[in-house]
Amino acid sequence: MTLNANKITRALSALALTVGTAAVPFAASAQQAASPAGPAPGQWYKTCAKQGENDLCVVQNVQLAQNGQLITAVGLMTLQGKETRKIMQVSVPTARLLPPGIVMQIDGGKGQKMDYTVCLPDKCIAEAPLTDANLAALKKGSEVVFTSVNFRRAPNPIKITLGGFTGVFDGPAISESQVAESQRSLQESMQKKAEETRQKLEEAQNAAKQGQ
Repeated sequence: MTLNANKITRALSALALTVGTAAVPFAASAQQAASPAGPAPGQWYKTCAKQGENDLCVVQNVQLAQNGQLITAVGLMTLQGKETRKIMQVSVPTARLLPPGIVMQIDGGKGQKMDYTVCLPDKCIAEAPLTDANLAALKKGSEVVFTSVNFRRAPNPIKITLGGFTGVFDGPAISESQVAESQRSLQESMQKKAEETRQKLEEAQNAAKQGQ
């Protein structure tokens, strides 16, 4: 089976940039070596899977707020086999100003614009080809900043470390079970923090009532 360009894009979009409770959907079918631990929040990680007659690998970094809401998610997707394609996708929250897109800066260098391809109910996605020059710069860099513009016309820069990026990109993928375990741990941590915040609020309210 040979995938045309549109099918490839849909396949890549479906695989990349998942957040919240859903694990990376195609990782279970990949034949891969894995490290004992799953990715920690905000770290780079890699998943691979078969997509038809092609091998599809995605290197991701997902930045979440303490309440679990998406801040920024980055996916570098490499398709090899009967089809060869490299794409970078960046997802940001909705309520973005259109059409400015997202600007990428590596170590404060010249900004590179990425145009939005679609806005969904929970995020807007910008996409650009992953060039050899950009990949080399990411591997050599120390940090990358993605800047979108919100509906109030205010720039919203998000800084992501490139520490460990090269090792993840060139190294083995991790399994779906590791991604799922990492997401489960993250959810439990967020639930615990939310409960602690609720308890502190109740204590403050009770103290205020007693002081009246």
